Amino acid sequence: MRALADVSFAVGPGRILGVLGHNGAGKTTLVDILSTRVRADAGTARVCGWDVRSGGSQVRRRIGVATQFTALDDALSGAENLVLLARLLGATAKQARERAAELLAAFDLTEAAGRRVKTYSGGMRRRTDLAACLLGRPEVLFLDEPSTGLDPVACRQLWDIIKRLAGLGITVVLTTQYLAEAEHLADEVLVLAAGRVVAADTPTALKRRLGSQQLTLTFPEAWHGDRALQRLRGLGLRGVLDPRSGAVVLPVDGGGDVVAAVRAVDDERLPVARVRVTEPTLEDVYLTLHGAGQVSR
Repeated sequence: MRALADVSFAVGPGRILGVLGHNGAGKTTLVDILSTRVRADAGTARVCGWDVRSGGSQVRRRIGVATQFTALDDALSGAENLVLLARLLGATAKQARERAAELLAAFDLTEAAGRRVKTYSGGMRRRTDLAACLLGRPEVLFLDEPSTGLDPVACRQLWDIIKRLAGLGITVVLTTQYLAEAEHLADEVLVLAAGRVVAADTPTALKRRLGSQQLTLTFPEAWHGDRALQRLRGLGLRGVLDPRSGAVVLPVDGGGDVVAAVRAVDDERLPVARVRVTEPTLEDVYLTLHGAGQVSR
């Protein structure tokens, strides 16, 4: 079984690539290959101009990697962790202390620098881990589901930091299951399913595929949505069923489409609890791919 097949993309300096997909889609495998943690059986990949197989040591000098789990020593303070890692990267004691202090200040961790990491909140641990990734001044940063387990406030703080890093010219490859995260951060989005790319474009371009607006029809009973979807598809309207709410979601390009859809549902004598017309979101794109059978769990 192939973990990845025919995956191809390029990311320029200062750009953020969001890699979307369910568990098992191939996101972590992709990061592992590009960061030289796993050797690919076939294909080619280059990071900062270096082949990940023949120039692995050169690639590692130019990248930073943050996984879902922080690579910090809980028994050490935040400052001690950063100084230790900087020394392992070859910095002198003075250089290590100066770089650690610089990063702690940049990530608003100076006041907590002397505390043991085991006392840190989830957001503080994530910021410290991200600071550790920057000790070697990387050109490319791989973030594998970095916001996992964070509360909304900590997520927003992390997003601000990631945007700031991209603004400094660092290329960011971000894997996530959170559509809002990709929509907020990514310049470009790659959607993976079963190791293959099923969509790749800017968030705006992906949303344009669904039409200028999105119609959502909510029903009192789940079976109403199934029945309505069959009727709408019979008329050639590209609707999908939201598996969480049972609502029918479909792209519309004007009032005529809205009227036609509502009239079709009414002809089936299906009670509509709510009719809503909105601008499409990246989540709508993902649901449409899922409804078309292009994304699977």
